[in-house]
Amino acid sequence: MSIGADISLNDYLKKYFGFDTFKGNQEIIIRNILGGNDTFVLMPTGGGKSLCYQLPALIKPGTAIVISPLIALMKNQVDAMRNFSAEDGVAHFLNSSLSKQAIQEVKKDVLEGKTKLLYVAPESLTKEDNIDFLKKVKISFYAIDEAHCISEWGHDFRPEYRRIRPIINRIGISPLIALTATATPKVQHDIQKNLQMLEANVFKSSFNRPNLYYEVRSKSHTTKEIIKFIKNNSGKSGIIYCLSRRKVEELAEVLKVNGIKALPYHAGMDSVTRTATQDKFLMEEIDVIVATIAFGMGIDKPDVRFVIHYDIPKSLEGYYQETGRAGRDGGEGRCITFYSYKDIQKLEKFMQGKPIAEQEIGKQLLLETVSYAESSVCRRRQLLHYFGEEYNEDKCETCDNCVHPKSQFEGREFILKVLEAVQQVKEKFKAEHIAHILTGTMNSAVKSYQHHQLEIFGSGSDNDEKFWNAVMRQALIARFIVKDIENYGLLKIGERGYEYIANPGSFMLTQDHDYESVEEEETGMAGGKTSAVDEELFTILKDMRKKISKQKNLPPFVIFQDPSLEDMAIQYPITIKEMQNIAGVGMGKATRYGQEFVDIIKKYVEENDILRPQDMVVKSVVNKSGLKVYIIQSIDRKRSLDDIAEAKNLEMNELLKEIESIVQSGTKLNLDYYINEVLDEDHQQDIYYYFKEEAETESIEDALTELGEDDYSEEDIRLMRIKFFSEMGN
Repeated sequence: MSIGADISLNDYLKKYFGFDTFKGNQEIIIRNILGGNDTFVLMPTGGGKSLCYQLPALIKPGTAIVISPLIALMKNQVDAMRNFSAEDGVAHFLNSSLSKQAIQEVKKDVLEGKTKLLYVAPESLTKEDNIDFLKKVKISFYAIDEAHCISEWGHDFRPEYRRIRPIINRIGISPLIALTATATPKVQHDIQKNLQMLEANVFKSSFNRPNLYYEVRSKSHTTKEIIKFIKNNSGKSGIIYCLSRRKVEELAEVLKVNGIKALPYHAGMDSVTRTATQDKFLMEEIDVIVATIAFGMGIDKPDVRFVIHYDIPKSLEGYYQETGRAGRDGGEGRCITFYSYKDIQKLEKFMQGKPIAEQEIGKQLLLETVSYAESSVCRRRQLLHYFGEEYNEDKCETCDNCVHPKSQFEGREFILKVLEAVQQVKEKFKAEHIAHILTGTMNSAVKSYQHHQLEIFGSGSDNDEKFWNAVMRQALIARFIVKDIENYGLLKIGERGYEYIANPGSFMLTQDHDYESVEEEETGMAGGKTSAVDEELFTILKDMRKKISKQKNLPPFVIFQDPSLEDMAIQYPITIKEMQNIAGVGMGKATRYGQEFVDIIKKYVEENDILRPQDMVVKSVVNKSGLKVYIIQSIDRKRSLDDIAEAKNLEMNELLKEIESIVQSGTKLNLDYYINEVLDEDHQQDIYYYFKEEAETESIEDALTELGEDDYSEEDIRLMRIKFFSEMGN
């Protein structure tokens, strides 16, 4: 659709959203969509992706179909759109959370042309009745949000996303816009290929988030460090990510006991509890969410001030996505990760048993994460390099490695050795193998390829593998070598590498971190509000926003975002007309919410004597988790272990650990009722006899070796060992 001469795109932006100017690539992306072209958008979290499809949907005739992965995300987006418009029917979602009557109302609004944006989950899109319904709708375009879910190389792969294109072909072809906040070049190609949009116009914004501070700390006294950090940042919103549901529950409980307003969130909780927790976080009734990666994609909270990773994520894409939830309003965002190589080893164990291709992908992604954590090079530079972007500043001043730089040393001879080794193996091996060759490590792979006969073999034995891995990481960032991600990370020499071989000069390398012994350092943080803001008025406006948010049952930032309040505390608007000139406030918002703010600002201007109300104090909850008591009582009642595990959101492995701990502490448990269901009498006797007569240790591995892995599982042996300890030891 072409835009009429009487109204410009900026006029539409001001009319619908209250903004005077577009951010970054927004305008050129929107013009591309309005021109009916397929569009691929790579834009970091907080860059304004949603506006790229929301504004053209409001302008173009018909309804835009927005395919989105989470119900919570759809609800937030729909609420936000309705707040920008006088008509509630302007946006709807269609998913499994709606009643039959609600679905009929949505369909009626769509068919009557009231609805400009219809949000649909990929699962809902595949239902036959929805396909039949959408065939009747005039579709302006399709928007696929969180498009990285399509790729198996993405951090959040969802198989149902790969079925989107065939369904679109059935409903009816219209232009496509795919959007993601995180995609490596490999993932980008995967998405475009699957959606059959290889010819799409690609708009890639910088992945640099200058307001975020990146820091990696050694994993020691982690809980104490987290409590200390949150107490020093009282009242600020934050997210803490853990890998296991159990750790989420434990940490949330510890934080509450220490007077921090925190709640857990993970996929094992029922949807009502999860939604209530999320709403409390959005409504600022709690400050901290402790969560697995199940939390976050549906969160559009602009003022998250810190994201802490208790456990290192499985991939750098996941890390970038999760840290990107901090400081979306451009204000302070602190990203702290606690790292120990033991966590990486645990993640590698979890991969065992998966298909080989999946294991290879998983290991490759983990290696990138290790490289990021252990390296002393600017973290911003490493992240941007991973997403195919160069960062040419010497220092970013907003990461721990730049604020507290490690010592450097001349690396010319080491870089040349690496380049020579890569050449001698004909660019067909990974970094791990190159490190083995340089250190002179004789293993089966080196022997089978006869690489111990290479001239370079053992020439770098003065240093260990860790050192050579650090050299290769820095050679990658300098683009002397490149990683062939298609072939699971084979190293090849880049154009710059050949230039360096021809003309080698000084090249400074940075000493790597040793997180086994590193002392943790306190770091500062740049960012925050501009000094021109009237702090007292800003506080009053925030309190007013919170009051209105509770009355209307909406998250505070849906009413006005922090930058709008800051602008009010600089401009002092005292009429609705003046309010429309505030950043992020259009006519709709000024009319809907502006009057109370205008009144309070006018009063403040006249009197200049208003005091900030006292913050509400919420008491901490006493820790009464009682997991062990629950398990003992459930076993006394002969409940199935599967039911106990499900009730407490535990994996069977975690439940068995708890039972082992109970028995080892001296409590007698009778699991015969369960064991008799899963093991026949002969097998029970064999294992029991082994522990009673033959075992030299309590080791499960030794028992498996002795009894035979084909006949017994680890779970069988653990159950019988519990029975043995309970009867013989207690």
